[in-house]
Amino acid sequence: MQSHLTAHLHEEAGTLALGAALARAIEPGLTIYLHGDLGAGKTALTRALLHALGYDGHVKSPTYTLAEPYTVDVHGRTINVIHFDLYRMAGPDEFLDAGFRDHFNEQTVCIIEWPEKADGVLPPPDIRISLAVAGEGRDVELHALSDQGVECLNRLKFAPNL
Repeated sequence: MQSHLTAHLHEEAGTLALGAALARAIEPGLTIYLHGDLGAGKTALTRALLHALGYDGHVKSPTYTLAEPYTVDVHGRTINVIHFDLYRMAGPDEFLDAGFRDHFNEQTVCIIEWPEKADGVLPPPDIRISLAVAGEGRDVELHALSDQGVECLNRLKFAPNL
């Protein structure tokens, strides 16, 4: 059972490959936290995942809107993926006031950038992904924190050090 993966992503191609691999491994109901400094590649990874799921529209950072919903096909089922960027939130109460908790359910994949901004009210993650700039690429760590997260990482077909 795999519950932890580390890799170095060379340039943008590595981020695209990881996003595509995650797209093949995710299932509805997952909550994914993305950690990393500004410019670490959180939105790029989410964009790669959504495009690999067949979303052909523009995937923008939800820095100002806080949440962007996408409808995609996952293993023959139409599901919603909601990309949250909580960077501009003042605190956990703002997350609750926006009604965002209602999006966390068994039919939706929720991907959250800056989850610490809603600490204490955000549902726990199934997978925590940490990204850090390293030279011309990124270092990435994936941690499965639930049974569903472990199952996802076990389905992940990704060749590290791309």
